[in-house]
Amino acid sequence: MRWRLFISFILVALVSILSLLILIRQGAIQEVRTYMFRGGMVGLEDIVKSLELHYQVNQSWSDAQYLLTGPGQGQGLRRGNPSGMGGMMSQRLLLVDDQGNIIANSQGADISGRADPSDLEQAIPLEVENSTVGYLINEGGMVFTRGDDAELLSRLTKSAYIATGVAIVFALLLALLFSSRLLKPVRALTAAAEDLSGGDLTRRVSIKGDDELAVLGQTFNEMATSLENAEQTRQAMTADIAHELRTPLAVQRAQLEALQDGVYSPTDENISALLEQNLLLTRLVADLRTLAMADAGQLQLEKTPTDFGKLTARVSEQFKPQAAESGVEIQFSQQSDCLYINVDPGRVEQIIGNLISNALRYTPEHSWVKLNLNCVEELAVLTVRDNGPGIPEEDREKIFERFYRADHSRSRAAGGSGLGLAIARQLAEAQDGHLTVKNHPEGGAEFQLSFPRNDISE
Repeated sequence: MRWRLFISFILVALVSILSLLILIRQGAIQEVRTYMFRGGMVGLEDIVKSLELHYQVNQSWSDAQYLLTGPGQGQGLRRGNPSGMGGMMSQRLLLVDDQGNIIANSQGADISGRADPSDLEQAIPLEVENSTVGYLINEGGMVFTRGDDAELLSRLTKSAYIATGVAIVFALLLALLFSSRLLKPVRALTAAAEDLSGGDLTRRVSIKGDDELAVLGQTFNEMATSLENAEQTRQAMTADIAHELRTPLAVQRAQLEALQDGVYSPTDENISALLEQNLLLTRLVADLRTLAMADAGQLQLEKTPTDFGKLTARVSEQFKPQAAESGVEIQFSQQSDCLYINVDPGRVEQIIGNLISNALRYTPEHSWVKLNLNCVEELAVLTVRDNGPGIPEEDREKIFERFYRADHSRSRAAGGSGLGLAIARQLAEAQDGHLTVKNHPEGGAEFQLSFPRNDISE
């Protein structure tokens, strides 16, 4: 990984440097030739451009004399630039047409005659549309040959190659530095992942900054925390399952041994006690299976449009005899008729049953449990409120955890297995529902079970 990153840095640097070198070299060639052969060395490039533009517009050299003798040109150029090369060399400019005839003189002298062929070889060609239309001879200026630009370009290229070599060395050093710094958090993350896979779920990585690597480190820490919590939950659940199964099994074993030893006679009463313990075990195992299937996403649901009100009324009627034994009244009210939901009726009945059973467990004698069904925007909401002591703040969300009892003094027989509310929430969420709890301002706990409305009659 480090070498791949290092090579990538080098390739990017080399491509950038070489591309820049090529562009600079091509630009240097053009500028050198303009400087040496287009009047740049002696400050004539503007005059050359003016002459070429004049010919392009007029298609002849008529009135071209003015371009050499007018203000700022010819002698005026020397007066305006006394410190330049042109002023130092007292140059005279001659404009010659493409046939070699002299047609303009910057000193205003006789313009008749022809230019010497040797002067034309040193003259600045005037080009219009890729055709030579004349020449500008600079008498008394510096003289260059066509081999001079090659020598100058060779020296410039040599300097560019040296600069490129220095740049590549710096690029190598910077690539080593940056690749090491970039890979340092990656190596730390790799080591942490290896420790995590080895079973050390407490391993975390330090996070600096807010770039992509920092986000990756934060995600890794969150994943490690989730795994650690899941492992702690698994261990706690295993211990809780063992504890919950041990008690009824121990009771059954003691009763069976008593029957075997003749301490108890096989009467209906003694057999009923055994059956009761067996039913507790059966219910506990069924609850655990339901939770396991819900966790795995394999819970089978048979959804159908269901009248939430009728279903709630039927379940509440089933619990009224049990509530009457303690003098508790179950009150059900429905404030709307448009409460159809698309759910599995059997599973929702199980949720409501767990909520009513939990409410009856914490409601004092000669009191009440209130159920209210209503529409709230696009939801059908059932509230189950008891008249008990309420739920302490620190236990508010924990009551949905498995095997958790808000009243730790309650035994399994009196307080249930601690799975009812956990099952209720899992079943609700499996059907796009929600189950929450809060303390009512007037006292007691209030559970809210909500499902998206369907509003399609059966």
